[in-house]
Amino acid sequence: MNIFTDLLTPLDIQAAIWFIGSWIVFSYIVDISPLKSRSLSFAMNAQRSEWMKQLIGRDLRMVDTTIMAGLQNGTAFFASTSLLAIGGTFGLLGATDKVIGIIRELPVNIVATPALWETKVICLMIIYIYAFFKFGWAYRLFNYSSILIGAIPPPKEKDTPESAQALHRAVTFNILGGQHFNRGLRAIFFSLGFLGWFVAPVFFLFTTTAVVIVLVRRQFFSRSLKALQ
Repeated sequence: MNIFTDLLTPLDIQAAIWFIGSWIVFSYIVDISPLKSRSLSFAMNAQRSEWMKQLIGRDLRMVDTTIMAGLQNGTAFFASTSLLAIGGTFGLLGATDKVIGIIRELPVNIVATPALWETKVICLMIIYIYAFFKFGWAYRLFNYSSILIGAIPPPKEKDTPESAQALHRAVTFNILGGQHFNRGLRAIFFSLGFLGWFVAPVFFLFTTTAVVIVLVRRQFFSRSLKALQ
């Protein structure tokens, strides 16, 4: 504990706690709490189910495979972006002395020591690693979902128990893929708020709060949600 108190000021610790707490509370509200039923993600999950119900009545499912390809390509893009971000943080670690020298020449009062800088960069790296794992698993779940869609029986057998089970499996995997994708995207958004810590703990508090406000608005008060409702 002495290591952290020597490295971080009380305001740094408060800002870090606010960041972590905001992420946890927002994730709980959107993913677990009863309020999740009012979110955009929940509404889209209902649309995923409706999509699969329509799919089972189609003889030709090229449209559905095209949609799945789009979901996979988008997920792969963000997974690749996360890998690039991880590489970028390694680059920042290797250029610590150079970056601190530049910061000290700026006409603003930014506290930067090698240990503090590297701590912040490592924390940012952890966020991007988390995002990569979420996107990687979402990509795989969408891949499995594509296979399960291919296993759905033809329309003439849509009223059989086997079709109902196949439909349930495909919907479940698709929704799970969407959930992991959303969590990875959430990590990217919060990483933008985390960048405020490189300036000052007060700015870190502000950027974290700004990210939370934007995410809450998009999940519960956006025009996209109103359109679905």
